[in-house]
Amino acid sequence: MNTHRLRLVALPVMAAAAALSPPAAAEESSWSWPLEPRPSIVRAYEAPTGPYAAGHRGVDLAAAPGAIVRAVDGGVVAFAGRVAGVEVVSVDHDGVRSTYQPVGADVVKGDRVARGAVLGRVLLAGGHCFPVACLHLGRRHGRAYADPLALLGRAAAVRLVTPYGPPPVPPPTPALGRGTPGGLVHPVDGPISSPFGMRVHPVTGELRLHDGTDFAVPCGTPVRSAAAGRVVGSGYDPAYGNRVVVEHGGGLSTTYNHLIRPGTAAGTSVEAGTVVGSVGSTGFSTGCHLHFMVVDEGHPVDPTSML
Repeated sequence: MNTHRLRLVALPVMAAAAALSPPAAAEESSWSWPLEPRPSIVRAYEAPTGPYAAGHRGVDLAAAPGAIVRAVDGGVVAFAGRVAGVEVVSVDHDGVRSTYQPVGADVVKGDRVARGAVLGRVLLAGGHCFPVACLHLGRRHGRAYADPLALLGRAAAVRLVTPYGPPPVPPPTPALGRGTPGGLVHPVDGPISSPFGMRVHPVTGELRLHDGTDFAVPCGTPVRSAAAGRVVGSGYDPAYGNRVVVEHGGGLSTTYNHLIRPGTAAGTSVEAGTVVGSVGSTGFSTGCHLHFMVVDEGHPVDPTSML
């Protein structure tokens, strides 16, 4: 009997203690990917040094026009409408907001959505990757921006498929060894004029990460794909100018920037050494050169470690 009474008393105490425990911080939760299957990263997050400083306040994810966009976590739609001519959806997750653009919304402000709920579809107009489509995913804590990839799972995506009909084509497997010299071929033949690492930007004057390697070669020099893969982006970016993005599988992609004009069209399969464009000086550039980037799981890495 005494033991029984002790148990009856202990249970409410434990419940009260649990109720007083603070909820897990929003930063500790994880997000699911807003696109299926898991997309490649076209451009990674670049933290601005101030409220109005240059930067890339989110990540650009490769997507086809009309692709379904899903909520990265449960929450309440805080905004669904047009900002500066671009269709935007924003979802509040207990103080942390996820933003999606350009997205034709299927939701309205005030809607409560579950993790993975359909928010809308990717639009072509107003996208960062125009004339090809992509989804810009942002993460905000109040007015402060943060890297969405820090909350997105890094493991390979899991897809449930129907047991009927032929099996789906498996995703491409990595063809390159991370950090193994010789894994990539040189995109151009020329000296390195600016290596990967921190530097003072020659146009903006800001101290920031130089997220690739610059090769000093004349305008018009053919640019070759560093490995076999598929072109997932080809268009103009205000900073990188005309650029081509090639996905190689396993979260690895390469980009070729400041091209003289848009290069090989998105959706094209290429081999190592296939010409994808020509050297130019478009975007934030002070002269003819190739800015070559290697992006591994959304993070730029030193290209010379793989050449």
